[in-house]
Amino acid sequence: MKNDSTTLTAMEPQALSRHVFTEKYAAAGETTHLDVQQRVARALARNPQQEERFLRTQLMGFVAGGRINSAAGMARVSTMINCFVQPIEDAMTGTINGLPGIMPALAEATETMRRGGGVGYDFSSLRPMGSRVKGTDSTASGPVSYMRVFDRSCETVESAGARRGAQMAVLRIDHPDIELFIDAKKMPDFGTLGLDAAQSEQLMKLIRTKNDFGWAMRKAFASLSNFNISVGVTDKFMRAVLADAEFDLVHKAEPNFEAAKVTGEDGEQRFVYRTVRARDLWRKLIRNAYEFGDPGILFLDTINATNNLWYCEVIKACNPCGEQMLPAYGCCCLGSPNLTRFVRDPFTTEASFDFEAFQRAVAGGVELLDRVLDVTNWPLPQQAAEAAAKRRIGIGYFGLANAIAMLGMRYGDAASVEFVKRVHIAERDSAYRASVELAKELGAFPHFDAEKYLRPGTFASTLPQDIQDAIREHGIRNSHLLSLAPTGTIALAFGDNASSGIEPIFDLKQYRNVRTGNGDERQLWEADDFAARVLRTVQGEGATSDSLVTAQQLTAEDHLAIIAAAAPYVDSAISKTINVPRDYPFEGYEGLFFKAWELKLKGLTVFRPSDLIGSVLVSAEEHEATAALAAEAFPQDDPDRRIQIKDVSNVVERLRWPSRPDVVAEGVTYSVRHPQGNFAVVVNHWSNGKVHPLEAYVAGVEAPRGLAAIAKSLSVDIRTEDAAFLTMKLDSLANIRGDDAFEMTHPATGARVLMPSLAAGFATIVRHRLTQLGALDEQATSPIIDALLSRREPKTGADGARGWHVDINNPVTGDDFLLHTKELQMPNGTVRPYSVWLSGQYPTALNGLMKMLSIDMRISDPGWVVMKLRKLSNFGEVRGDFFAAVPGEARQESYPSTVAYIATVLLARMKRLGLVPEERAELAEDGKEGKPLQLAAGKYCPQCHGLTVTKVAGCDVCNACDYTGSCG
Repeated sequence: MKNDSTTLTAMEPQALSRHVFTEKYAAAGETTHLDVQQRVARALARNPQQEERFLRTQLMGFVAGGRINSAAGMARVSTMINCFVQPIEDAMTGTINGLPGIMPALAEATETMRRGGGVGYDFSSLRPMGSRVKGTDSTASGPVSYMRVFDRSCETVESAGARRGAQMAVLRIDHPDIELFIDAKKMPDFGTLGLDAAQSEQLMKLIRTKNDFGWAMRKAFASLSNFNISVGVTDKFMRAVLADAEFDLVHKAEPNFEAAKVTGEDGEQRFVYRTVRARDLWRKLIRNAYEFGDPGILFLDTINATNNLWYCEVIKACNPCGEQMLPAYGCCCLGSPNLTRFVRDPFTTEASFDFEAFQRAVAGGVELLDRVLDVTNWPLPQQAAEAAAKRRIGIGYFGLANAIAMLGMRYGDAASVEFVKRVHIAERDSAYRASVELAKELGAFPHFDAEKYLRPGTFASTLPQDIQDAIREHGIRNSHLLSLAPTGTIALAFGDNASSGIEPIFDLKQYRNVRTGNGDERQLWEADDFAARVLRTVQGEGATSDSLVTAQQLTAEDHLAIIAAAAPYVDSAISKTINVPRDYPFEGYEGLFFKAWELKLKGLTVFRPSDLIGSVLVSAEEHEATAALAAEAFPQDDPDRRIQIKDVSNVVERLRWPSRPDVVAEGVTYSVRHPQGNFAVVVNHWSNGKVHPLEAYVAGVEAPRGLAAIAKSLSVDIRTEDAAFLTMKLDSLANIRGDDAFEMTHPATGARVLMPSLAAGFATIVRHRLTQLGALDEQATSPIIDALLSRREPKTGADGARGWHVDINNPVTGDDFLLHTKELQMPNGTVRPYSVWLSGQYPTALNGLMKMLSIDMRISDPGWVVMKLRKLSNFGEVRGDFFAAVPGEARQESYPSTVAYIATVLLARMKRLGLVPEERAELAEDGKEGKPLQLAAGKYCPQCHGLTVTKVAGCDVCNACDYTGSCG
């Protein structure tokens, strides 16, 4: 089957894409992409002919930057520019050489963020801590102290369009305060604060295992929580590292001690504050990045050596996401063609890429972005003047990884690397040619000097000779034209969840909690990767392709190969993060930065999850797991024992709804505040003349791990409409005690009550709603209770008994525990588990799930618990998937969560005991209730407050909500 781009773009957009489009970009009354595209074209164009060209450009697949789509033609006074770099000079007030001191710079940055722009800064001009301040006869507090002032300002000011501002702080590697800066987002050595080794270890244990306490501590010490930070590294320093030489830390400000002076490569004299071993400083930098995710690195000499405008500017910093290396007051005016729109016959042997159509879209994008510079609202007049003098724009793309997959290649392989080169050459040549054509009509940018612009070594000097000749003859409208930005939000809203920027496919299915548009209310949304949808459209449901690889399946070398293929053809920069696994060796991590320098990349960010920033770690110290072993024989002293098995082998088939029926549900939502995270409990029902309880689930990005799995399992019990059995399950949860006790508003009385655990609080809410629905009213019979071997869990007695155990470790989420089952021998000689426990490190809420499964195991028909386990075996957590051994096989495979693996190993055990008949293999999967809400492996998100922020394309991006800083 063939599908051209027209067919594919006709696919109905996913609900999440429609929602994000409506909430972020559509004006009142706008419902389609065309509505927004027409508004943008109309707002930007000089005349009807240009309006028609701008609309055609967008219809071909060019997507203007998010700020353009949200601000063009709108009444609010916000900028269409994504990001800026703002200068700061070494004065408290006033200006130096026309550039602002600290307080004026803060005011300028605040205004910029208020109007919607992110801001990058180079703080290197600020004098070091302890240096002399002659005017006040005092000592300086240093640049890091002033970064904290900027950090708090950013936290206070909300950008236009309900976003928090984004910031990037840069400090040169030779600044005397560089080590303070490197440590600015690091947890301290508590020994230096007066704690002995035991006390330090105890405190670190609390930080790792007590979620709310840990994040409060990290934020208190890592005070630059509203900054990305990067170190500006020079070639001189890198050579010193390789030679294991000494390196001077210098500044032009006079220290309060006698110090030698040295002359820098720029001819200026500076004081030597300290001399350090370059390799020690380098290792400190890389070690902090390895352990804490910051800082990133900018290679300053590489940035400036190839700069087209070397003759009239020095670049010292970049925007917050790193796709634009900018001078003082420089801006990011961005737009991105959707590469998937130019793939013909995807996922077939005849798949191809339409380079001619792609180049037409790029050329149209140049004209559109150039016009943005003339019509946008500028937060500051200096920004307008800088843009008018140089007319920088940045054309990138999104959907690269999707296009690679649709063409039958694998991200990072040789074919994909060659394709990336071809795409970039085509984009470069088309953009520069289009800018020359604009110069013929509108003139070159004012700072244009042909000979200097084309001097050997600049990016422009690498252009094909015919383009260089045209530039010499006609000039060029824009000094810079190419920039690969992160495009997460526009790729979702305009590309139906296409892959972001140059990044690989994040996952084939994603879950996000985003605002519903009604205040702070949120809703869980599910979205498939665009290329995965195309594959199913072309080849049918269930189709798979080896080309559809995700970020978790790639090596660091795959990432580097793609960046290295693109970098020579981008005149500004590439926003890209290399994600490596938690166990990635430090030496290999360090080597990536050396390789980046050797490849002449302009910067690099490598993100590795760690115990402190990359995992949601929950203590299990308080949990009541027992080491009691399984009984060999059924105990005779249980007053509720049922020695004889009743004829209930068809208990599963007797259920009215083992899986969720396809009905329209009504529900009630209860909000819960908990130190580990706020969440909501939803209890649904449906009616057909009679009210039927349907399901319970947990919503909210902050929901503590484990609750959603309890809800998924309990939903099956709710649909039994067996009041006594439901009461037994709720009682088992209500008795859970753990280290997650909290105060909660009781849903029935409104009073504040102490809940012994999260599981108990959840059970209290569900019990209240089920009572209102009449689902817990006393009934004459209880088929499920009657099917129990024993109402109470049989105990082993003092002599103990045998059992079965398995170690489970999920390095992604930090779970590391032993799973135990108690097992008994039935009168017919068969052995079966009747109780399951955990001991070790895991979310305390899983104790509730284990208690519920233990009751399920005691139902005489093993098909009941088999059904429950099968429903849990596909339970997912976003970024909670991990590789583990397949039970009974000498191989590993990926499992979507810790809960899913628990279910898998228990199913394997029951199958080995002969308790999983083949005829039960077709039992229905649930698939709808208990959405995988738990978002793992991340830093604090300032918007949704989840532990869900990871590095994507150089930016902190939330994997749970719609927070993408100001670069999306």
